[in-house]
Amino acid sequence: MPSRRPRRRQGPHRELDLDRALGGRRSESGPDGDWTVQQVRGGAKEYRCPGCNQMIPAGAAHVVAWAADGLLGSQAALELRRHWHSACWTARGRRR
Repeated sequence: MPSRRPRRRQGPHRELDLDRALGGRRSESGPDGDWTVQQVRGGAKEYRCPGCNQMIPAGAAHVVAWAADGLLGSQAALELRRHWHSACWTARGRRR
């Protein structure tokens, strides 16, 4: 009879669990600068993705990114943060 205990996650899934435990916030560096990035499950309003210029529907999971040197609590940082489709954020280096 198989065990009913859940399996321990290992590898990339374990990193994903740690990411969720920290609120999904992480730092990323790229040719376009240093960013603070946070996964969000979706909200009550729509946003326009700067990567593809299409709407992110209300309730859809997506990424919010802002310059790493801006503190999220400051008004300037709140105005400069952008909501991206997760795939658009990942592919931003390949876009014009």
